[in-house]
Amino acid sequence: MLTVYTGSWWALLLRGIAAVAFGLLAFIWPGITLTVLVLLWGAYALVDGAFAIAAGVKSHGENKRWWVLLLEGILSVIAGIIAWVVPGITALVLLMLIAAWAIVTGVFEIVAAIQMRKYIRGEWLMILAGIASIIFGALLFINPGAGALAVVWLIGVYAIVFGVILIALSLRLHGMLRSHDQMSPRAV
Repeated sequence: MLTVYTGSWWALLLRGIAAVAFGLLAFIWPGITLTVLVLLWGAYALVDGAFAIAAGVKSHGENKRWWVLLLEGILSVIAGIIAWVVPGITALVLLMLIAAWAIVTGVFEIVAAIQMRKYIRGEWLMILAGIASIIFGALLFINPGAGALAVVWLIGVYAIVFGVILIALSLRLHGMLRSHDQMSPRAV
């Protein structure tokens, strides 16, 4: 499992950057319309899913649990496509879609972190990202009638926190990969 994440540290970094960018855009344009929010979130889910799929495919054969990343990516892409194909969905349906996506993603992140704990220290960063996703999804399920501005800000905060955590984890994994490469004998 460690190979899956250290070899694809750059995908986590790009996912984190995309999440932070999405969160900042949610704060820059707080008066965003529902249609634009749907399309913006759909684009984020597509990008996030594409990078998760890339990481899963890249690690195929290296680890028998590569499919977890692949499945997470496929679910994100499906959610993004639904948002783009049917942009006129109601706010309640959008909130339920985002809430379900966040909870499923959080569960997969926690499962992956538990598997990684045998190999690295600091897996708590991914557990924290998973917990943040689950809490975010649960809050949306509990209070779906919240005002549009509050939802945009909540989504923005979640995306920034989640993105920063993924960036920190990716840099930690990249550091592990670099120190491992420095210790490995070089082929001439």
